Amino acid sequence: MHWEKPPKEQPCYALPTVKELLEKKRKKEESSASASRQAAATSPVPPATIPLPVAAPPSSADVAVSFQQWGSAPDCPGQYGYTSASFSTSPGVSYAASFSPPMAASYSPQPHIQGFGDAMMPQTFEPPAEGPAATSLWLPSVQPGFAGPRIDFSRLEEARMLLSAMDSTSTSSQDEDGDTILHIYAAKGLRECAYVAAEKLRDLGRLEAKEHKGKTALLVGVAANQPHIVQDLLSLGADVNTCDDKGQTSLHLAAYYGFPAVLQVILSASSAAILEARNFEGMTPLHCAALAHCSSKKPPSGAAGMGDVQLQSRAEDWLYCLKMLLGAGASVLNQEIKSNKTVLHLAVKEGNLDLVRYLMKLPLPNMAEFVNMKAHGHTALHMAAGLHGNSHQEEILRLLLSRGADPSIRNLENDQAAHLLQSGPQGEQLKLILKRRSASARRRVASLQDRL
Repeated sequence: MHWEKPPKEQPCYALPTVKELLEKKRKKEESSASASRQAAATSPVPPATIPLPVAAPPSSADVAVSFQQWGSAPDCPGQYGYTSASFSTSPGVSYAASFSPPMAASYSPQPHIQGFGDAMMPQTFEPPAEGPAATSLWLPSVQPGFAGPRIDFSRLEEARMLLSAMDSTSTSSQDEDGDTILHIYAAKGLRECAYVAAEKLRDLGRLEAKEHKGKTALLVGVAANQPHIVQDLLSLGADVNTCDDKGQTSLHLAAYYGFPAVLQVILSASSAAILEARNFEGMTPLHCAALAHCSSKKPPSGAAGMGDVQLQSRAEDWLYCLKMLLGAGASVLNQEIKSNKTVLHLAVKEGNLDLVRYLMKLPLPNMAEFVNMKAHGHTALHMAAGLHGNSHQEEILRLLLSRGADPSIRNLENDQAAHLLQSGPQGEQLKLILKRRSASARRRVASLQDRL
């Protein structure tokens, strides 16, 4: 008896997950950065500006393949034939002392694009060490209505035609992990496709659809370092203050990852962005930028750690983000909720000399009040005294004292900063510095009282 063979089952072509897309993008950019660093090492002339981390626009073939993949598996589980995983670039909730650099956010500078942030980011961020400008505030200005390159309308029309040929369910529904087609396009950096998909979801009232980690397409675009897509989504009405399941808004993510171009777009495109928004750890975007900058000052661990050149580049990005937030009006006096630390406490506790230097140059109306703020009873001077074995301990102590730190203040255990110093010759030397400063302060107080 002859049995007919069943028809050969058509293969199911699944789209890559958001995690896979971000990892692929990161590997490609790290490979490009490695070549750039090798070229820079042999070049005697440093670049005049830091290129913005903006991905090149996708090719027509890439757009067409993406749409064909979406339309090739109508019978696959999950409607779209792909599954979503956790964001590899999603920052953790815990901001403990063991904080390490967010390696997934190591986006390397891309070729500079004319018209997007030209002359916006000078290479050197620190104010002059000497001269009249040494103590002046240097903050980058946020341009209202700042706009990047215009979208390519010919490619936009092509994307509209391709998207209109797709099944309407595929373009508007979410899979079992909550991802929409817009999440995928935002992660992959397909600007025109993302724009068309965002238009459709906006008309359906679903532009704020969240995937299983609580991220909207806007937050995915921020985490993927896609300033053009972030700008487009904001122009289409995406909520700039929406947060994921860890309470992180677009400002938190841009500051945490150190993406100046994305942060510039957010701050300029929407005046509604809440600078003092708190994530579920009680931190503002300013705290996130400061803590991430501190992480870049720690030596890389293991073979997978970032090199010195890359760490320096990342440190400059984080510091620039911090300056942008301050320039936009973020308060340096704000304390994170769990431990009441300011950005100064965070910098001193991690021995971050560069950040302490910058903060001490801010022309605050009452610097002494800022320096002597307490975090669960400890001033920044107490924390500096606890930096046993840190090569920057003495300089940080002297910086704090020069800006009004009071050595006589006691913590909740009734200890002054001098009581927390290490034993041995180094501790005794630092103790003398604190005693001399304390005696000098007492003489100034006595002199003022005599005048009164």
